[in-house]
Amino acid sequence: MPLILKNIFKHISLTPQEELLFLSKTETKKHKAKTILLSSGEISKSTYFVNSGILRSFNINDNIIEHVLHFACEGWWIGDMYSYISQKPGNLFIEVLEDAEIVEITKENQQQLYQEIPKLERFFRILAENSLVSHQERLMDNLSLSAEERFEKFCKKYPTLIQKVSQKNIASYIGVTPEFFSKMKSKLLREKENSNIRSLLIS
Repeated sequence: MPLILKNIFKHISLTPQEELLFLSKTETKKHKAKTILLSSGEISKSTYFVNSGILRSFNINDNIIEHVLHFACEGWWIGDMYSYISQKPGNLFIEVLEDAEIVEITKENQQQLYQEIPKLERFFRILAENSLVSHQERLMDNLSLSAEERFEKFCKKYPTLIQKVSQKNIASYIGVTPEFFSKMKSKLLREKENSNIRSLLIS
């Protein structure tokens, strides 16, 4: 069964005929690393589901500094929700970080699916609600948690990305400079080693 259908079945069920109809409205593409799927200032016409590989969404401020908002790996969705829903120019870039296979659904096809398979509207509503909750949680984390605590949450949310994503991208995601992140990571590693040593001495 395609991974995207497994993702849908977490929330709703489809008949075999509905599965075929849904898949007929999608397009699966392979992209090389560094491919830009969406640029700031464009209107988002599609949303993306990751079969394999890694994507990120980010924006660039007036000082030409990148701010990573989200990562998406196998089994995750990604897109510019503001632009996709409003059909106005967005301010996000979506980039392929690691060679990826992506399922793309255009807004036009999604609207057609709502007409032909109404329960899909519930599925995409759940996705939108989860995205809103995640965005608010991220905002509150940035206001109330230390950099170390934000990094710990990143490790729990994206455990497979620690060795695959550059330190620069992780630093941008948690809101610190690459230099600060490098020092913080070294400090955390030393603390972990000292903790392990203490455990050995006590035992």
